[in-house]
Amino acid sequence: MIENNLNWITNFIWGIADDVLRDLYVRGKYRDVILPMTVLRRLDAVLEPTKQAVLDMKVALDRADIKNQDQPLRQAAGQAFYNTSQFTLNDLRSRASQQQLKADFEAYLDGFSPNVQDILDNFEFRNQIPRLSKADALGKVIEKFLDPSLNLSPNPVINGDGSIKLPGLDNHGMGTVFEELIRRFNEENNEEAGEHWTPRDAVKLMARLIFLPVADRIESGTYLLYDGACGTGGMLTVAEEELKQLAEENEKQVATHLYGQEINAETYAIAKADFLLKGEGDAADNLVGGPEYSTLANDAFPAHEFDFMLSNPPYGKSWKSDLERMGGKDGIKDPRFVTEHKGDPEYSLLTRSSDGQMLFLVNMLSKMKHDTKLGSRIAEVHNGSSLFTGDAGQGESNIRRRIIENDWLEAIVALPLNMFYNTGIATYIWVLTNRKPEHRQGKVQLIDATQWYRPLRKNLGKKNCELSDEDIRKICETFLVFEESEQSKIFPNAAFGYWKVTVERPLRLVVDLTPDATANFRKACMEAKEEQLATLIDTAPVDLGPGPHNDFNTFLSSFEALASRAGVKLTAKRLKLLQNSLARKDESAVPVIKKVYKPGKAEADPLHGRFETTMDGKLCVVEYEPDTELRDTEQVPLLEKGGIEAFIQREVLPYAGDAWIDESSIKTGYEISFTRYFYKPQPLRSLEEIRADILALEKETDGLLDEIIGRGE
Repeated sequence: MIENNLNWITNFIWGIADDVLRDLYVRGKYRDVILPMTVLRRLDAVLEPTKQAVLDMKVALDRADIKNQDQPLRQAAGQAFYNTSQFTLNDLRSRASQQQLKADFEAYLDGFSPNVQDILDNFEFRNQIPRLSKADALGKVIEKFLDPSLNLSPNPVINGDGSIKLPGLDNHGMGTVFEELIRRFNEENNEEAGEHWTPRDAVKLMARLIFLPVADRIESGTYLLYDGACGTGGMLTVAEEELKQLAEENEKQVATHLYGQEINAETYAIAKADFLLKGEGDAADNLVGGPEYSTLANDAFPAHEFDFMLSNPPYGKSWKSDLERMGGKDGIKDPRFVTEHKGDPEYSLLTRSSDGQMLFLVNMLSKMKHDTKLGSRIAEVHNGSSLFTGDAGQGESNIRRRIIENDWLEAIVALPLNMFYNTGIATYIWVLTNRKPEHRQGKVQLIDATQWYRPLRKNLGKKNCELSDEDIRKICETFLVFEESEQSKIFPNAAFGYWKVTVERPLRLVVDLTPDATANFRKACMEAKEEQLATLIDTAPVDLGPGPHNDFNTFLSSFEALASRAGVKLTAKRLKLLQNSLARKDESAVPVIKKVYKPGKAEADPLHGRFETTMDGKLCVVEYEPDTELRDTEQVPLLEKGGIEAFIQREVLPYAGDAWIDESSIKTGYEISFTRYFYKPQPLRSLEEIRADILALEKETDGLLDEIIGRGE
């Protein structure tokens, strides 16, 4: 019955737009009027019982010449907001002229407290008033919101006999109406995926994943909750409810302070209004938002640390403008994103500018409490790219590496598809803490909850399923039990790590001094304005022989002697020209030597590129010039038995015996592949089944082929 009432209210408000605004606004702009008017009507209804008390207090304060009037006016209103104008919305119904209505309505708006003014400013609602007034629509909109069949007040409407005509709308119900309106408007505007709030079933799961493991250790006291992409604030309020309920079940008394930041002005305005309506004035004051308050470029809480943090950041969304505001990739010094890890004082956590979702997680990591018993617990929603995007040494991989090597990652839960309102992509909840219990230390749990859901009778946008209470219980139980099962896999931290190693092979060059080869080289020399080298090559076939010269090192030594006799100096440019334009690659040639070690300065180590060879009849250790075209990379698991060397010996050298690894190239990366761990191959069909199908097809098409090609005579 309650759900039906909320649907009716939402449909009624949605209908106001079509009734009054159809010819005045395009559909995508209906929200500019309907959302702020919904907020105003709710505020107005809440303030009605104490309206006269506020007016009396205002008069008394003015007479006493008291300047700071905010707190006493709040007390008079019995709310965290108030309105000192002479009007309520009901008072504005009967105005003879649009001009008078416009003036009185603006005076009514001006009478609201500063926190409501902030809401109106972010809605940019005052910009709509001239347009509504000019079209004679302002009075009609007000009249619609005052319809006697619509009750946005928390108090019920009573019949003459004392029975309830219309039930009151509590704070939770009002929040639900707000959110459904936003969802519908966003869908009308075809908003990008992830721009909405998070469904309540997903939020409830996230809240329980961060609270349940420490439920028996929560003491009476004050806890701080934070959401760096708070949207309409629903995630914070649901988490607050869950925390208080758990505390009550454990006979503890907890107070909460909610903190949030939101860049979208409209959703920030709704969040702040929602908090005010719930009597959480302090929480409303701790919400910061608007276009100038990007969480990435303008952290509103740089010195704060929080007990519990949860968020659903925008994914697949560019943060290029933030990057530029912060000084560009080379200029960013923000300690949230450039930090110290494993001896690297400038360890970069900066992701691709095309997707900043993981930076919201990094932001929350910077706000963890490290000196309390419970530390901090985090739950954040991401799409699949956060699991594997980014190569070793790049920002995304560095973030995963820092989290896992610090042993902060407890679990990742794969959610069902089509869980969210405007996207059907795969989504995952990351659960982190800097106070892992002993039995979880050094391990990460992956939970496949993709099949635990309940279909919706009617789709809400792209959301066609939800988590029932039983599904949430099942997921949380799997998380808490921490055992291997078909849906739960447990791995050591290092299972997700790898070394990225560059594998080199030697450059092998052969030189031909045939007429065609020397003619082509002469042409290249002339184009490079190296006439001396062009002249020198003409004598080379006679002095050095036509070739082929299979050992480029010996050829180069002989050619240097030839050049010296001719008074030609072989500069680096000329040597490069010889290598690139005269020599050609040949896998049967002798490797080109890059460096020769002095006797006793290095030991031969072919795996690391130091080879033993004979030069001028003496054994020596050399390094070969790598062939960039043969260069390859290998990913070696951190858990590889015997490490990188064993992997190369087994996987590379049997196929390329002259290969070596470039030690300076080795980088550590981390990635998490749900598909690899939970993939279930489809069983092959038996021969009997296949045979039966073929026979059935033959029977079905019996005689058809003969009809097509005709019977043989």
